[in-house]
Amino acid sequence: MSRRKQPAAASSSSSPEPSLSRNATSADSGRRKTSRNGAILFTVAVFAAAVAVVLALFGVIGGRVGVTAVVVAALAGWLAASSIHVVMEWEKAVVMRFGKFNRVAGPGIVFTWPLVEFYTLRVDQRVIATYFGAEETLTSDLVPINVDAVIFWMVFSAKKATMEVEDYASAVSWMSQAMLRKAIGRASLSEVATRRDQLDAELKDVLEGKLAEWGITVIDVEVRDIVVPKELQSAMAAEAIAARERNARMILAEAEGDISAMLKDASANYEGDAEAMRLRTMHLAYESVKHSGGTLVIPSAFSEGFTEGPDGADKVARAVQQAAR
Repeated sequence: MSRRKQPAAASSSSSPEPSLSRNATSADSGRRKTSRNGAILFTVAVFAAAVAVVLALFGVIGGRVGVTAVVVAALAGWLAASSIHVVMEWEKAVVMRFGKFNRVAGPGIVFTWPLVEFYTLRVDQRVIATYFGAEETLTSDLVPINVDAVIFWMVFSAKKATMEVEDYASAVSWMSQAMLRKAIGRASLSEVATRRDQLDAELKDVLEGKLAEWGITVIDVEVRDIVVPKELQSAMAAEAIAARERNARMILAEAEGDISAMLKDASANYEGDAEAMRLRTMHLAYESVKHSGGTLVIPSAFSEGFTEGPDGADKVARAVQQAAR
C-alpha cells in the first residue's frame, strides 16, 4: 500500500523544500494528530487470518505443515492484505487498474483486485496549514525584508491532485512562496507593512487560480510577520518621529489659525461697546481667580491719589465719598 506524502511543512531540513517560518515550531500545539493505527492493525489482522486459514487447510488435508504450506500461506496473506483496505473518513483512495485511472474510493473498506488494481495515494481532504516565507526579498523601493505567512488549503478533487501534479503538498508550498515574492516585489515597504490585509487577499486570489487546476482550493492566506533589517529600523524610527512632529506642528498651526479667527470675530462684537468689554474683562478676572485661588489686584483711584499730581488727593476724597454713599 502506498503511503500518503506528507505536506511540505513536515519535511526534514535536508530536503529541497521552501524555507519555512522561523516560528513554525512555536505554532505546534503539541496535540496528538489523528492516527491510522486502526487501519494498519486491520491489515495485519487480515494477513494473519489468511495465513491461519491456509495453514489450517494444509494441516487438515495433508496432516502436516511444511515449508510449502508456510510459503503458500504467506502468499495468500499478502494477496488478502493487498485486496482489502481501510480508508479513513477524511481520506480518498485513487484506484488504478493496469496503470490507468479507475475510480476514487472510500471512505470505509475498499476492495481491489490483487495484481490488477492498486491505489497510488490516499489523499487527505482535511484542511492543511502550510507555513512558507520569503527571506531577503526586495520591495519596489529596494528594501530587503523577511515575510512569514501561512496558507490554509484542502484537496477538493483527489483525482486532479494525483494526476495533475507529482507532489501536491510540496507544490502548494513552492507556489505560495513564489507568489509571495512577486507580491512583495510589486509593493513598497510602507505598503507591505500597512496594507497587510490587501496582501493577504491578493495572495489568496492568485493562489486560488493557480491551485484550482490541481484540485486544490485555498481557504485563507495570512501574513504572520514582517521583519525589516536591523540597520534600517533606527532610520525608519527616526523618520516616523519626524513625521509625527511635523503633523503635530501642522495641527497646532491650524488650531492657532482657528483661534485667531474666532478672536477677530469676538473683537468685532465688542468694538464700540465699552460696557460689554468691561463686563467681559470682569468675567475673565473672576474666572482666573476662581480656578487659581489667588488674589487679583486692580488699579483704582486710591493708587492714583498717591502717584499722580496735586489733584490726586482730591480724587481720593471723591472716591471715598462715593464709597460712603
